Amino acid sequence: MQNTRTGDGFDVADMARRIRAVVVGSIGNLVEWYDFYAYAAFQLYFAAAFFPAADPVAQQLSASVLFAATFLLRPLGGWLFGHLADRFGRRMSLTVSVLMMCFGSLMIAVAPTYATIGVWAPVLLALARVIQGISLGGEYGASAAYVAEVADPKRRGFYSSFLYVTLIGGQLAAVLVLLALQRLFLSPEELRAWGWRIPFVIGALLAVVAAIMRRDMHESDTFKAARAAGKTTPSPLGFLRYPRETLLVIGLTMGGTAAFYTYTTYMQKFLKLSVKLSDDATTAVTAGSLIFAMILQPIYGALSDRVGRKALLVGFGVAGTLFTIPLLTTLQETRNAWVAFLLLAAAWLIVTGYTSINAVVKAELFPTGVRATGIAVPYALTVSIFGGTAEPIALWLKTIGHEGWFYSYLTLCIAASLLVYVRMRDTRVRSAIEEG
Repeated sequence: MQNTRTGDGFDVADMARRIRAVVVGSIGNLVEWYDFYAYAAFQLYFAAAFFPAADPVAQQLSASVLFAATFLLRPLGGWLFGHLADRFGRRMSLTVSVLMMCFGSLMIAVAPTYATIGVWAPVLLALARVIQGISLGGEYGASAAYVAEVADPKRRGFYSSFLYVTLIGGQLAAVLVLLALQRLFLSPEELRAWGWRIPFVIGALLAVVAAIMRRDMHESDTFKAARAAGKTTPSPLGFLRYPRETLLVIGLTMGGTAAFYTYTTYMQKFLKLSVKLSDDATTAVTAGSLIFAMILQPIYGALSDRVGRKALLVGFGVAGTLFTIPLLTTLQETRNAWVAFLLLAAAWLIVTGYTSINAVVKAELFPTGVRATGIAVPYALTVSIFGGTAEPIALWLKTIGHEGWFYSYLTLCIAASLLVYVRMRDTRVRSAIEEG
């Protein structure tokens, strides 16, 4: 075999293998999140087709409630696919989950409207979202465990940050598809009539490609070693033997997920309904802020490999507690697209302290035999309660004339997580991945 080590002992082949594994493990994450977020990105166009109402805000609220309701299925998906990943391997779990997302996207793409079949239209839409919710719930735990296990231990924060690069990239891809359809191909009337189906067709096709790529991905050496040593658990509730770590995942996720979904899925509606930007300006500002957020993720992830995970989490908690209300209040009052973008960029400088490293922190908390389930179930449960509900809570408070109350609610969520960040250990210093 050809020697691939450089003079300083650096193994080029090993690094190439790790990078390829991270790319394959992450690319399906992008596709799954694209499929899931296409719903949020095109909600402004298809809501009337499934939820007839005279008030546009009421239509969006109905569609947002369904978006939030599907989050309730994510803990089930996290438990199911997390157990599959811990029992039979990360590869099998990740391949099946992306195929489920493909099926859910196809259902939405061909779903008849309310005008065609009445109340059965939102029922079918809800069923498709249930399938997508279960699929997405299973994606995160298995992919977070896999990427953390195959990454170079000294650069684990950097490599794991690409989970949120692809997660945000999935939403960005949905927004860019919307932008292309808006500006290049279809009129607003055509988008509302039938054009909103296009992104779901694209998502289904991309999911098939991701499934093919994942079919050939190699299993992580960490998992294979644990299985050979008999350290994997046949129990689907094995993660409950680690109650402290499970509660830590809930606490460190609460504020971060509420902030993340505020500045991603809800922000498009906020820019349109509260800031009152045009359709094109709303899409452009949303896309620009997501590109900025993607760039920040690996920078912060690499920083965590030097200064530790805890420092970044505490920084997010402190800045989020102090500046969330001023940022959102100022954003609500502006009518300038550039100012809106700069304010969102400032928000992402804060929130990335959580998003860039939350996956690796969770992976470093649990031993290999329960890692995927331990990450997925408490994370999905917390996202269901605090992330998926961020948009409908914000819209509901807007409909009753108290939009500013949401800013205080988000601040309290971040402050509660800050208490956890201050008291938890730095997982870079003591990682369960090295402990087995």
